[in-house]
Parts: sequence; C-alpha cells; structure tokens
Amino acid sequence: MNISLIARYIGSILLLNALLMVGATVVSGCYGLDTAFFPLLLSAVITGMAGLAPLFFVKRNARISTREGYVVLFFAWLLSCLFGMLPYLLWGGEFNLINAWYESVSGFTTTGGTIVSEIESLPHGLLFWRSATQWIGGMGVVLLMLIVLPEQSAARLRLSKMELSSLSKDYYQFKVQRILRVIAWVYFGLTLAAFVSYMLVGMGFFDALNHAFSTVATGGFSTKNQSINSFHNIGVEWVAMIFMLLAGMHFGLLYVAITGKSLNLFRSPVVRYYLVSLLVCGVLISLNLWWSGVASSFGESFRLGIFQSIAMGTTTGFATAGIALWPAFSLFLLIFLSIQCACSGSTSGGIKADRLCIFWISIGAQIRRQLHPQAYVSVRIGGHNLDPDAVASVNLYIGLYLIVILVVSFILSLFGLDMTDAFSASVAHMGNVGPGFGSADGMSNYAHFSVMSKLMFCIEMLLGRLEIYGFIMIFFLHKWR
Repeated sequence: MNISLIARYIGSILLLNALLMVGATVVSGCYGLDTAFFPLLLSAVITGMAGLAPLFFVKRNARISTREGYVVLFFAWLLSCLFGMLPYLLWGGEFNLINAWYESVSGFTTTGGTIVSEIESLPHGLLFWRSATQWIGGMGVVLLMLIVLPEQSAARLRLSKMELSSLSKDYYQFKVQRILRVIAWVYFGLTLAAFVSYMLVGMGFFDALNHAFSTVATGGFSTKNQSINSFHNIGVEWVAMIFMLLAGMHFGLLYVAITGKSLNLFRSPVVRYYLVSLLVCGVLISLNLWWSGVASSFGESFRLGIFQSIAMGTTTGFATAGIALWPAFSLFLLIFLSIQCACSGSTSGGIKADRLCIFWISIGAQIRRQLHPQAYVSVRIGGHNLDPDAVASVNLYIGLYLIVILVVSFILSLFGLDMTDAFSASVAHMGNVGPGFGSADGMSNYAHFSVMSKLMFCIEMLLGRLEIYGFIMIFFLHKWR
C-alpha cells in the first residue's frame, strides 16, 4: 500500500479545511477581531502545514487503487474531525477535549448535535466555523471524497457505491466526471438560493449565510439557542422547509429538473414515497398535537407538525418547539422519520428512503410468493426489476443499521442513561439527525451526557455518515487482497 500517495489525497482535504478556517478567521476579523480570531488563525496554520507536507512526496499523476481509496475515505473523515476540533479547543470555554471532539464530529457528519449551552455567546468566527464544518461535511459525502481521487482512477466509481444505493445511481445518467459537476452545481446552487431566500424574508446577512450552510447540508447548527424558533418568523420557517425538502432529494434528479431535461420529479417512485411519508407523518402529528391540547389551534399544530416532520425526516434537526413533552404517538412517528430519513444521493443520513421503499416492496413480493409458490415474483420499482442480490443487500443493511442502534442503546444504558435518552440519542446520532426525544431535544443539548456517552455518539455519527461499511472496512485491512 502506497502510504505517501494516501497522505497526498488526505493532505488535499486538510488544505480545504484550512481554507475554510481562513474564511472563518476573516469573518472573525470583520467582527472586530473577536475572541475566535487567533484560535482560528493558529488552527488554519497548523492544518495548512499538515496538509501541505504530503503534497511534496508524490507526483500529481500517481494512480490510486480501490483499497487505497477506502483508506483515504476513512482517514479523510477522521483527520478532518481531528483538525476541525482545534478552533474549539484553542478557544476554550465549554470546549474541553471531549466536547471539542464531539462538536467537530457532529459538524462534519452534519449531525447538528451540540454541547454548547449558550450558542449566542460564541464569537462570530466560531459560529461560522461550526456552520462551515457542516457545509464541507455535506459536500464531502456527495462530492469531496470523489473529487480527490485521480481523474483516471476507477476507484472513483467504486467509491461512489458507498454513498449511493443501486437505485439512486440509476438517476445519474452521466459518466463519473459529469456526476461531479452535477453534484457541485446543485450543492452550490441550493446554498446560494437558500442564502438569498433567508435574506429576503428578513434574516440578517450573517444568520442567513450560516443557516443556508446548515439547511443545504441538512445539518441543523443554528446561530441561536432556540434554533429557527428564535426568529419568530413564519417566512423563515417556510424557507427552511422548502430547502430542507430539496436538500433531501437526489441531486441527480434535481439537476435534470432544474435544467429542464425532466420537469416531473414525481416520476421517481422514491421521491413520491419520500414526500408522501413526510406529508402523512406531518399531518398525523399535527392532528395528534391538536387533539392532545399541545397546540392551541389547528393552524399552530399543523405548523409545528409539518415543520418538525421535515426537519427530522431530512436529518436537519432544526426546531420550532421543544418536543420532549409531545404525545408518544407523535414521538413514535418522528423516531420513524429519524430512522428512515431522506433520499440517497442527497446530503441526508439515515437508512434512506430508497432502501425503505425497496424494503416495503420486497415484503409485498414475499407475501405474493407465499400465496403463489410456483409463480415467479420479482421486486419491481419504477418499472424495473431489481436484482435479488441488490434487494438482499438493502434488507441486510437495514437489519445491520437497526442492530447498531439497539447495541449502542444498550451500551448507553450501562452508562446510566434512561431508556428514552439512550434509544432516542442512539437513533439521532446514527441517523445524523442531531436532536433526540428526551433530555436533548431540539431546544436542548448534549453537554450533560457523560464522557463515555459522547465517545459512543462520535463513533455512531461516523458509522452513520459512512454508511457502516465505509467505517468498518478499515478494520479488515489485513484481509484485503
């Protein structure tokens, strides 16, 4: 294995992190050299030097194997989180070693959970860095890990399989080089559109930029303690809902819709399932809030139910109300959405709507096989027969995903957490959703959890963001051929 070659590509990613640190330093300077200026500047220098060092060892046209590509994938995420914690650690305050590590991992994996008790007390430079980590994390999932691989390498295409299900790749009717441009245009375009839209409905420049980063990355970091609820602006809520929905869709489908090649997004059965599941759960939650008296009117319950369904179902995790005291029926539906989440090919985490859609269809196919043992029954979606191995792989991943949630919940309970906190926190971190349903809902934080709990959360966030296999394959390195 070519270690120096691997280091070169990881170095490129660290340089990108350093560049965003410089951007955060500039923001800090624009706000009167706030207390984050020197921590950010020093972090940028350290990260930039670490990124530059390997670039002198390997020629630009060196090739990389699939095996080496997996190592790049794993350590790029790990080291980005490691160097990304430097601004927090050097700034101090609540950010001791474990808290800085948690905040960094939460940002890069676009989870959005936080340990900060008073977000509005953070300097502007550090607030920008929090949002920037989510933006680069969202881009990293769908773009960065592919763009660092050499132009000629077949590993580009192989690594894309770690991010996209077999169904979602069908919507990319382009070569790999074109896929990169498509994803980049959609990602940058959505970010710019969200930023302008937030400005138009009354947000200030700084808040609009940070929330655009968090919304399109489906991350959820906010510049306010009470998240979106702090603005008391229905226009802000509508902008957030629209762009959370868009960011949760397959970027290839959005591209062909935007360019006019196909104006009918609803032709995709996955998009239909994704939108209908959010709508049905949102309406049911709204009715439940209204009947139980949590909301004073149906209009208020509808606003709360729809917003929170979209926020949880896209793994963004923004909040317009505390949900810890919501009825159990509403919480169960939100847990389901936090496990399912949005479409593959987006910045969302979770199992993905694609896999759940295939799962439900495969159950129907299995029932028909039981009723008609001699008949040939295939799993069809969007007019296409799915390969039995692909269906088995989807169902296996769902089973493995749920097992991880249960195992982590069990471990967290050993650390003293009650059942609600343990299970909801496990679901929230595995799905990169952020807010839980117990003592750490969207209006609270994870500062009061133990060190061991936070370490488990960090492992789970990385497992969820790398879709399990991308994380665990590194531990079987000695068996690769």
